[in-house]
Amino acid sequence: MSEQPVLVFDSGIGGLSVLREARVIMPGRRFVYVADDAGFPYGAWEEGALNDRIVGLFGGLIERFNPALALIACNTASTIVMPALRATFPALPFVGTVPAIKPAAERTKSGLVSVLATPGTVKRQYTRDLIRDYADKVHVRLVGSENLAALAETYMRKGFVDEAAVKTEIDPCFVERDGRQTDIVVLACTHFPFLVNRMRKMAPWPVDWIDPAEAIARRALAIVETLPGGDALPDARDRVVFTSGNPDYSAQRLMHGFGLTVV
Repeated sequence: MSEQPVLVFDSGIGGLSVLREARVIMPGRRFVYVADDAGFPYGAWEEGALNDRIVGLFGGLIERFNPALALIACNTASTIVMPALRATFPALPFVGTVPAIKPAAERTKSGLVSVLATPGTVKRQYTRDLIRDYADKVHVRLVGSENLAALAETYMRKGFVDEAAVKTEIDPCFVERDGRQTDIVVLACTHFPFLVNRMRKMAPWPVDWIDPAEAIARRALAIVETLPGGDALPDARDRVVFTSGNPDYSAQRLMHGFGLTVV
């Protein structure tokens, strides 16, 4: 029986969309969710500083929790820090989160795809390399939303969101060209799936919203299955760590709603 948890890391609540899927397909594992609320939002960080911050955090997290695998449930962090994490902690498997550009390019019928992300993910060369390698035959619009992650945080913590503000953030995703319309929007931030129902409501026409959470969880499962152990612990609880050490009541209530014990 393995006592090693899967560690799920995000800047805030976005990674809960990945945790939700991971629990379904890895019921025999326990989880530690890490919300770097002290560093939120990541989109405003300079690359080198964010890289150093996350690598520094993981030194303590690995020592404290001895995870079997770390899942970086954040596009911005994944496009910056994965090489450094793997080089610094070679014994620990890492699974990252990248924009689902390849499946979008394979699935689109109109040839018009939008990638809705944070500004940090939009400006990464990694994102542009994905477009070059997998979507060179379709038109991809990169939309960097300044506010959508924060709107998702508010919605998940407090239960309401300004729908007009959501509409403003998603409007640039919808393109009309030569009688064709955008038919796929890639949700390239793990916060965004929590607002997808509001997005559908405010969209000018129906599109396929691609949520990468299941694919990320399945990739983690494929690695975890090669590791020893994995049976459920009878009295083990999934836990959550806030890097601020001082989460507000709404954040604590949200985590309890996801069955996570604050430590």
